[in-house]
Amino acid sequence: MPIMTTENSALALLKKHGYRLTSQRRDLINYLSQFQDHYITVTALDAYMRKRYPGMSHNTIYRNVKEFVEAGILEEQEEGEQARVKFQCDFEQPHHHHFICRNCGKVTELKMCPIDFFTDQLPGYEIDGHRIEMYGLCPDCQKKLKAAS
Repeated sequence: MPIMTTENSALALLKKHGYRLTSQRRDLINYLSQFQDHYITVTALDAYMRKRYPGMSHNTIYRNVKEFVEAGILEEQEEGEQARVKFQCDFEQPHHHHFICRNCGKVTELKMCPIDFFTDQLPGYEIDGHRIEMYGLCPDCQKKLKAAS
């Protein structure tokens, strides 16, 4: 039985959603798999793909990003006007939240979902979605800052 890698999981999801597994999509998934614990700007991703495939249009790259998000392969975030994505960190549990280090950008998955805490405070309301991100300093950055002072 083959070992299931994150890249294999992503390819299986693409196939399940009816997308063709082109060499460009495989390359995109391979490149994005490096970003499970950090976000990358869609602009940087676009630059990488256009360098590898000079004839590839911006629209094709952005469409693939959108399709990958919809298929559950990528997680997306907006910081100001800049769209950023990262490879799905948990294909078994796609619904999860993150702690993001403000210094180095490292993303750590949080397994627990606190939505019940909020629904208890909103009787009569219907919640149709949520995203929870916590920000601060990771242990490594805390050590570095302490050592520098």
